[in-house]
Amino acid sequence: MIVLAGEDQNDCEIMAALIRAHRPDLGAAAKLVRINDPVRLRKKSGPDLTAAVKALTGKARAKALQQKAQLIGFVVHEDVDGFTDRDYRKVRTAVTEEFGRQCDGLHHTALALAAWESEGWLLLFPDAFPHVRPRWKVPSRLRGKDTGRIKDPKEALKGRLGSPLFRESDGPLVARKALENGLISAPEGRNDSYTDFVEDLKDWA
Repeated sequence: MIVLAGEDQNDCEIMAALIRAHRPDLGAAAKLVRINDPVRLRKKSGPDLTAAVKALTGKARAKALQQKAQLIGFVVHEDVDGFTDRDYRKVRTAVTEEFGRQCDGLHHTALALAAWESEGWLLLFPDAFPHVRPRWKVPSRLRGKDTGRIKDPKEALKGRLGSPLFRESDGPLVARKALENGLISAPEGRNDSYTDFVEDLKDWA
């Protein structure tokens, strides 16, 4: 079993599509299950961060026990609401180290600390959007960019994608179309927070 924790259901569904793309060996065979506890880690440090990670990992282990499954991976998503800058790196290092201390030898962890937010990752697959809504077209000013340097990409999509208006609930549909059409293997542009997440997944044995 792979357990997903995120800010909401939409984000977890996006992560599920990315897991299936990058780890088809696990995504096809393992059950992906979400825990409902919201993730709030990026502003925590010291004992507060330790306690928050302990609570999340405890819920993940409990979910595996409940379903009588082996916990092979734990994916944790949180939007960082900031760029892939020094502050991002500081947050990711702290959270990674804390999960390493608490999960060592028990299961694998992948951190999806999305900069600016999950929609920034979706912009790496611009050709997926018309597969969701035929009239949608990602403009050139948002294609092939460092999407970790785009402020509030969700609002950028709402304002520039076209009709109908992009909604947060469309995110999982875009991710699934990216998966179905083989777009995730060839992202346009870059986002260091996405690269970090993919590297975490690749490290799973």
